[in-house]
Amino acid sequence: MEYYSAQEIEKLKNITPANSTISFEKLSSYFSITAEALQKVDDAGIKKDDENANDFWVMAVSYFSDAKHFALEKNDFVLAFGALNYAHAWLDAGVRIGFFNVKDSRLFTVDDEE
Repeated sequence: MEYYSAQEIEKLKNITPANSTISFEKLSSYFSITAEALQKVDDAGIKKDDENANDFWVMAVSYFSDAKHFALEKNDFVLAFGALNYAHAWLDAGVRIGFFNVKDSRLFTVDDEE
């Protein structure tokens, strides 16, 4: 299976994006929601005895730290935005597979508790 074709690459080269920058407002919003998700998972408790759960947590925190570094030290909002998305993805995946016992459909792709 071809996931990204030469034809798609050529098409992408010719597109003028409507939005090709990451604004302070957008980055700040993503920092806030990812920080909230980190706090929610931390408050719920990490299964420290589960190596896989701990790995997911460490990856999420590490990417969040990278995002702060890119934004605050390197002034690179694009890399910061990417790192924030990775951080949140690690959290979301950890919630979905049951490493983190969180039920919050606003922050994660799970159903709320009934």
